[in-house]
Amino acid sequence: MTRRFTAVVNPAAGGSTGTVDALARLLRAAGAEVEVEPSRGLEHAREVARRAAERGRVVLGVGGDGMVGCVGGALAGTEAVFGIVPAGRGNDFARALGLPDHPAELAALLLGAEPRRIDAIELTSARHPGVPVLGSVYAGVDALANHYANRSRLLRGGASYYVGGMRAVATWRPAAYQITVDGQVYERRAYTVVAANSGYYGFGRRIAPAARVDDGLLDVVVIRAVPRPLFFAVMNELKRGTHVNRPQVETLRGREITIAADRDLRYGADGEVGGTLPVTARVLPGALNVLCEPPPPVGEPG
Repeated sequence: MTRRFTAVVNPAAGGSTGTVDALARLLRAAGAEVEVEPSRGLEHAREVARRAAERGRVVLGVGGDGMVGCVGGALAGTEAVFGIVPAGRGNDFARALGLPDHPAELAALLLGAEPRRIDAIELTSARHPGVPVLGSVYAGVDALANHYANRSRLLRGGASYYVGGMRAVATWRPAAYQITVDGQVYERRAYTVVAANSGYYGFGRRIAPAARVDDGLLDVVVIRAVPRPLFFAVMNELKRGTHVNRPQVETLRGREITIAADRDLRYGADGEVGGTLPVTARVLPGALNVLCEPPPPVGEPG
């Protein structure tokens, strides 16, 4: 059966227009039907995605993690089939799924791959009561760094995250966190706390290298308060995921995680959703039907 696609595009993402044009030509040449819907904002993108799914179309989220999380979140808990077209700044959720970014390779996958059930996250806070997101929920210095990166107009890609991180760390004071994992409370003085479905965030940093998107669990990573030079060393190890071997980094695992702190702190999710603590992240097992390769062997991130 020929697949019918609706591509929901974030026009503000640098590579979205060119990427979707090239991809659409390849899909149409293979006999698929493709319609392209530019988004006027996240809420509009959700509406377009839901309407397309109701018509039985494969819904493509085209852009970075914010657009992918928005479109995927709108489809969570349904039987809709979701495809990801990485065309933004971070593309971390696409990276976790091992998706290609070359249009020809991606077109072949979207045409031939079988849908795979993966988990999502239900985020609940005063600002966001029950919003589905995909990658991770993070609170602390990384949320502030992401806030600065998103406001950058001169820098893109990894440079915006690097400069945003430097700016955030320069004035950061470790906070006293209360982290509740499946009802058990942990009190930690820390720089940041991450509840991860995907192993990646912040432009390819492997914050939770053991996380899997299909295990029904969230990996919680706590980077405890350390002298600033040591914190920078930990940050440098995020690219390889070796930071989790340090005694200053604690990992937990659970289905429902609530993060609170002793002062007003930002949280973030999927690069776009944000607010102020407290926040709760609850895993939604198998909530999303996504076109991607089969899961990797147990023991490898995926």
